[in-house]
Amino acid sequence: MENRKEKIWGKKNVEKDLLEVPEGWKDPGITKEDNPHSVLAETSFATLFPKYREKYLRECWPLVKKALGDYHIKAELDVVEGSMTVATTRKTWDPYIIVKARDLIKLLARSVPYEQAIRITEDDIACDIIKIGSLVRNKERFVKRRHRLIGPDGSTLKAIELLTGCYVMVQGNTVSALGPYKGLRDVRKIVEDTMKNIHPIYNIKTLMIKKELAKDPKLKGESWDRFLPKFKSKTISKRKQPKKKRIKKDYTPFPPPQVESKIDKELASGEYFLQASQKKDKAQQEKKEKQKENESKQKERRAQAFIPPTESTQPAKKQKTSGSEVDITSLKKKIKKAQKKKPPVAFISATIWCLYGSSKGS
Repeated sequence: MENRKEKIWGKKNVEKDLLEVPEGWKDPGITKEDNPHSVLAETSFATLFPKYREKYLRECWPLVKKALGDYHIKAELDVVEGSMTVATTRKTWDPYIIVKARDLIKLLARSVPYEQAIRITEDDIACDIIKIGSLVRNKERFVKRRHRLIGPDGSTLKAIELLTGCYVMVQGNTVSALGPYKGLRDVRKIVEDTMKNIHPIYNIKTLMIKKELAKDPKLKGESWDRFLPKFKSKTISKRKQPKKKRIKKDYTPFPPPQVESKIDKELASGEYFLQASQKKDKAQQEKKEKQKENESKQKERRAQAFIPPTESTQPAKKQKTSGSEVDITSLKKKIKKAQKKKPPVAFISATIWCLYGSSKGS
């Protein structure tokens, strides 16, 4: 049993070593010599394009035909129906080029320029057309979030392109991305998060940190979670809360008790069996009792006006006497203090000037 476990463990290690791709390795691709007999069946794809793209497609279609002609792919432009068609021929030797040709016409229909769209024929380049029209229901909100993805003067879109290595084109209800597979995955995440009201700057910041961490060979086999920022959403509901909140009662399968009717109440009290004259006498008696209660309340209300207010027991404060009575001793003290004080500077200067002026004149 132990030998068997060792064999399995050894096999797993071998598989793990085989799955690791060496650095700098590239797929050699397929050549005409690899498939001299061409494809067995013919395949074709067609796509529609909007009216405003007709002029541009007419101009660049000879270049498209020439590029696809190298792989023996037939391309047709139908201006009347507004469609583009690509199909394989008997000389087509690359079986996957028809899928690349289909993506090429899709990108051209989504306003991607020919210079960028033709890159799809390369082996390590793919495309992704993300539909964003159905992700947000409100049209105004959709336009705002789409503009947020582009940024002021296309700065946000440019940052995404630099970090992911992909060409991104926002057009109408779709976002077309063209580039390596890893970059396309990041672009899709950023676009979908932006439509879910998560600002693209958070994802851009994470990509920038990842790019710097990738340069360090020591961190290649480690987890980067401790370095990446963790953003918490602080979305507060702006919906007005009701003044009186209804508290839900515990669910019971039984219906609520039935409300007693007037007859049920009379049967319970015994009034139902009384005669009409007795009922009338009872009603008059109840009316008289109510009148007496109201009269007593009214008398109390009227008597309150004749009840004297409670007087305070605290002694009254002595008021300061003003008039002919003057404290002579305090007045003398004030005069003495005023005499002791030095004369002001202005007074001294005035007296000196008078003395000096009078002596000079004499």
